[in-house]
Amino acid sequence: MTAQPIDPFFRRLFITVAIVIGLILLYAMTPVIVPFICAFVLAYLFNPLVRTLSKYIRRWLAIIVVYSAITLSMALLLWWLVPTLWHQLQAAWDYLPKILTWYNEVARAWVASNIRIRLPELEIKGFSETLVDYMQTHYRFSDASTWMSQILASSMSFVNSAGLIVLVPILTFYFLFNWDKRLLSWQMAIPHAYSKQVISIARECDRALMEFVKGQLLVMVLLGAIYAVQLQLIGLELGLIIGMGAGIASFVPYLGFGLGFIASIIAGLFQFGMDWVQLSLIVGAFLVGQAAEGYILQPLLLGDKIGLSPLWVIFAVLAGASLMGFVGMLIALPVSAVLNVLFRHLYAYYQSTDFYQGRKQLSLFDK
Repeated sequence: MTAQPIDPFFRRLFITVAIVIGLILLYAMTPVIVPFICAFVLAYLFNPLVRTLSKYIRRWLAIIVVYSAITLSMALLLWWLVPTLWHQLQAAWDYLPKILTWYNEVARAWVASNIRIRLPELEIKGFSETLVDYMQTHYRFSDASTWMSQILASSMSFVNSAGLIVLVPILTFYFLFNWDKRLLSWQMAIPHAYSKQVISIARECDRALMEFVKGQLLVMVLLGAIYAVQLQLIGLELGLIIGMGAGIASFVPYLGFGLGFIASIIAGLFQFGMDWVQLSLIVGAFLVGQAAEGYILQPLLLGDKIGLSPLWVIFAVLAGASLMGFVGMLIALPVSAVLNVLFRHLYAYYQSTDFYQGRKQLSLFDK
């Protein structure tokens, strides 16, 4: 007996259903997949350092050394940073009466005289009563059982998050430990006819990504230091936390500058009032930081690693934000760097085709 061929319609239907079911399962398992993705990214970033150390010691020991160095560095940073940030957060909390006083005495009078709108007067006691009313209305704290169940649910959510935080370093260790073997198995799975070209493109993507990551980290650190030092010299009490936050947020183009500038102006208004000299110094500090980022830090540390013009950078960030929100903004530039490498190779292949060189026309254009 000869096997009956499968009808093409049912074959396509089966493939479509299988793809849909697979996507649904992936979406349902997102909480499980996310720690593995985070661990893979961390392993990819730490692998060059582990590979260098593994030339002198065993790989598992090199991983432990890297883990220990990162933990010690974070502990020293927190030991220096936490007291300062705590002091500045307390200072920020102490600004609340100043904020209300400025609103009641300056903002309300200006709005009433220029826009003819009477704004309500605010008091700290009113804020406290409003907060209590909101909590009782939305969370029913008068109901003891509901209160306890919400506390329990919040505790379980915290435990799950803490479990994921513990799980990611463990997964990262296993990714790092078997990185070379796993990479070799992926290379062996590539068809031999395309193996050389695919590996070459992958290495080029890897080189672009690593150079971008290292350059961007240096830009973030140096830019945060530039902002923080200038704001501290101006005398802004929240200068350290705002400057460091602006440096970290600069991973997303223009986000660090925008958030830091707005936060500094607001803090300056409440600390110095309408002192135009101090406010002008704050504006000048961010202009200096932006100039240093655009004309010194990025050209020296990043250069043309991404190979995208400023217009494409803005488009990539906006497109990432539109598709995936804040996460999309974070990964927009690394993904754009990889896509730029792939497009460059695709364009080179297109230029080598008979259609581009005019030796052959597609059937669509035949007369």
